[in-house]
Amino acid sequence: MPKMKTKSGAKKRFRVRPGGTVKRGQAFKRHILTKKSTKNKRHLRGAVGVHDSDLNSVRAMLPFA
Repeated sequence: MPKMKTKSGAKKRFRVRPGGTVKRGQAFKRHILTKKSTKNKRHLRGAVGVHDSDLNSVRAMLPFA
């Protein structure tokens, strides 16, 4: 039986919190920021949790988390 491997793209993007929830960074905050409003950029700050509908696929990519 081969070893299970963590997806290298997923380990860079997701962190599992102690309670079992998975946190992710916000999208749309990397470039072309001049045309985005200050309010929009402010709401994109910080990390948010992965949505429940995507949680199973993220857990499959992180088998040891």
